Amino acid sequence: MSTRLIALVAGVVGAVLGVAAAVADAPALGLMAGLLALSAGVLAAAGRQAAPPVHPEVEQAYHEATAELANARKVLDEQRSRILELEASVGESEADPVAAVLGEGAVLTDPDTGLFSESYFRVALDARIASARRHLRPVAVAFLDVAEGQVAGTAVAAPPERVAEAVRTTVRDADTACRMADGTFAIVLEDTPENGAVWTVERVRRNLVSHHGNHTLWAGVACYPAHAFTTDEIVGQARRALDAAREWRQDRIEVAIAD
Repeated sequence: MSTRLIALVAGVVGAVLGVAAAVADAPALGLMAGLLALSAGVLAAAGRQAAPPVHPEVEQAYHEATAELANARKVLDEQRSRILELEASVGESEADPVAAVLGEGAVLTDPDTGLFSESYFRVALDARIASARRHLRPVAVAFLDVAEGQVAGTAVAAPPERVAEAVRTTVRDADTACRMADGTFAIVLEDTPENGAVWTVERVRRNLVSHHGNHTLWAGVACYPAHAFTTDEIVGQARRALDAAREWRQDRIEVAIAD
């Protein structure tokens, strides 16, 4: 029988004797009740203070597990530090993977607008389509041509810096805005279907009108995979859509038709 159980029994018996002594007015029973209560208290205190002995093998296993946990934490901290170092080195050496593909000496930006160049556009579109193919996401391409005012006869091209600013302030950081060699503008819109591309072009037009007055904007839109599956096919589709839009004398956004 455990020490706690013995103390409990002694306490109960002492309480019964105490009640009986009070009822019967028997001092002897009261003395016995007090002795039992004292014994119960001593046994309870001893039960609280006495702790079971720890087996040496259990204590050794505990210390070994604590040491292994400390070593695991140390290894994890070292791995985290190594990952941070690698990320920092990659960020310094390959801040722009498209620039790495083009190589040194390649013209990455258009000197008149500061947007990316046509060479950059081609490589960036290749990379975006490859990523979209892996992750099953759409990519949209829009070609833009902008004229000043309302076109009645010969169109007068809008200042490229003006158009570039409207494009730059409209697209997202993940998108790519370029000026092509023929003076048109190209936008690569990541994770964007055709309706999102049309809305982006419309926002560019509204930006121009709100800041610089009336302009006429023509645009052609093509998307992967809705209209084509390769870079050349998408560029061709978007170019043909832009040519169809130019046939109108007012703002026009044409969307490519899948072959």
